[in-house]
Amino acid sequence: MNTQMKALAAGGTALASLLYGALAFADPVPETSIWGLPRDASQDGHRIDWLINVTNIFVVLLFVVMCAWMAYAVAKHNEKHKAEYDHGDSKHHVAVAMGVSALIFFVVDGNLWFNSTIDVNTAFWNHAAAEKHPEAVLIELNAHQWAWDARYAGPDGKFNNADDVVTLNDIRVPKGVPIVFQIASADVIHSFYLPNFRVKQDAMPGMITRLWFVAKEAGEFDIGCAQHCGTHHYKMKGRLTVLEVDDYKRWHAEMSAQRARAFNPKDENAQWGWEWKSAGEGHATKDAAHGGEVKSGS
Repeated sequence: MNTQMKALAAGGTALASLLYGALAFADPVPETSIWGLPRDASQDGHRIDWLINVTNIFVVLLFVVMCAWMAYAVAKHNEKHKAEYDHGDSKHHVAVAMGVSALIFFVVDGNLWFNSTIDVNTAFWNHAAAEKHPEAVLIELNAHQWAWDARYAGPDGKFNNADDVVTLNDIRVPKGVPIVFQIASADVIHSFYLPNFRVKQDAMPGMITRLWFVAKEAGEFDIGCAQHCGTHHYKMKGRLTVLEVDDYKRWHAEMSAQRARAFNPKDENAQWGWEWKSAGEGHATKDAAHGGEVKSGS
């Protein structure tokens, strides 16, 4: 191995050591200013923050290495250096270029791919495990221009009945248990976005999509639409309130009783819910706005 290849190998080893050694400093930063990420209030949000922070470290270190490399080249190949003309297509140059590219790809992109695959399969898309939790809260969400309608099953555990809890732009959930959403759209594509819980899912006309999370702290948090959905897209805001379990049960019981007293079976527009199906089961249900068939999606 010639001197340049040895230097490249040594540099690559040192870079990899620096990158992985920096992971210890990649913990999420509390929400203290407009420059940081929104405060993480979810059980699995740290997975997203870790990937973002680690990637930022990788990018900064690679930037510093490349700047140092260019500075070295500028200093070495000054006016005193005799010019050498080369097309750069020799086996040596190709091997060096491929080696550097492979190092960057496997260290940076490989880390992202490996860890994000684990996170998706074990947490964010593991809807079946969330639904199996005995205290999981199931919510049907109907997006439309320009608001969020939420529906909770009543004490009977069945949706689209007289005792359902139905809210507008106001979602309340208990702390510490899985909150599972099935999401539909009555018109165009929307995107249900909870920045403090590091989750986002598109609301698609003609199908049902899913999202879940576990809140680890009580408080009020923003709901946003992350997909441009029309002229009043900017108004499509809501509030998600995380309550202590006892407070949530009390709120749900009161709202269910009020809903049962005010239920009007002739108000067809209010009966937009669908029969809940467990994760992985294909089903068809009625569109919230138009009464058409809606296919479920994962």
